[in-house]
Amino acid sequence: MVQRFQFTLNATDSTARAGVIQTPRGTIRTPAFMPVGTAATVKAMMPESVAATGADILLGNTYHLMLRPTAERIASLGGLHRFMNWDKPILTDSGGFQVMSLAGLRKLTEEGVRFASHIDGSKHMLTPERSMEIQRLLGSDIVMCFDECPALPADRTRIADSMRLSMRWAERSRDAFGDRPGHALFGIQQGGLEQDLRGESAEALQKIGFDGYAVGGLAVGEGQDAMFGVLDYAPSMFPADKPRYLMGVGKPDDIVGAVKRGIDMMDCVLPSRSGRTGQAFTRRGVVNIKNARHANDKRPLDSTCTCPACAGYSRAYLHHVFRAGEMISGMLLTWHNLHYFQELMQTMRDAIAAGAFDAFEAEFHAQRSDGDIPPL
Repeated sequence: MVQRFQFTLNATDSTARAGVIQTPRGTIRTPAFMPVGTAATVKAMMPESVAATGADILLGNTYHLMLRPTAERIASLGGLHRFMNWDKPILTDSGGFQVMSLAGLRKLTEEGVRFASHIDGSKHMLTPERSMEIQRLLGSDIVMCFDECPALPADRTRIADSMRLSMRWAERSRDAFGDRPGHALFGIQQGGLEQDLRGESAEALQKIGFDGYAVGGLAVGEGQDAMFGVLDYAPSMFPADKPRYLMGVGKPDDIVGAVKRGIDMMDCVLPSRSGRTGQAFTRRGVVNIKNARHANDKRPLDSTCTCPACAGYSRAYLHHVFRAGEMISGMLLTWHNLHYFQELMQTMRDAIAAGAFDAFEAEFHAQRSDGDIPPL
């Protein structure tokens, strides 16, 4: 059994990369998409069902778990893996993004962030040291350093001040994390859309030293063109022998564009959230199963898909159970979406290994349709 965290880059195609991350809890194939288990569950899915879609790793949420049921309780019950019955790797975010989203319910200082719980109004203080403690109690395999993530657009002074605060917090996170064999700590780059600030952040993080590096502060309102503009240079600011993680992304075309630009890991709530609201991702685009055009459609969501929703159910049935408010609707559509995202990742890994990413990308865009996909 592998006893330490190790990243191996196996293939490149221009700036697109394919490799593996070895951890004591298992191998993560990259590029990797991480389903989000916010409150120790991927909504509408059993853990074994998530694994069956091809997921190698899940994301857990520090902010939500520290409030309920608390990290201390999870630790007393054997840690997050045992608690949620998931024996593969888990990455936990630092809680910084969620705390920063509380707006009027928080107060930011050099020490950290004091905030009121959105659940019951109770007061809490989250610092780099406390974030590291919570993630240690949870037992996560990949820990994220504590950072501040301002929403875009923001002026340059605000972005620069926030980035430099995050770098000071990154150093405190590194110190608090300590020496934990088998566990990894990732640093988070900030700097908004400013290339020189991104460079300053990347230099500071590498001086501190991390097991992997995340491109943070994107997918926060800047739009795809601006995000890709940053990704055209940001990933290459980090060592080639460390994994690169784009936080909070995203839609399939966002993912393809990110992988093309050198990103190895991504996460997003979109597959499960969309499944619960009647949207299914397919190779041709998005199916809005709530639309009346599907009421008599005998076809599956996608004739090439092997997930349980496509193998056993028609669009007509999925339309019916969604309109009827039945729980099986969210279950089946979420399973399908997670299967589609994992299949997309495997297709990209294969294309990179074959030196055929450009051909894959051209086909990916050529077969997609805007809006709801009508019956053929």
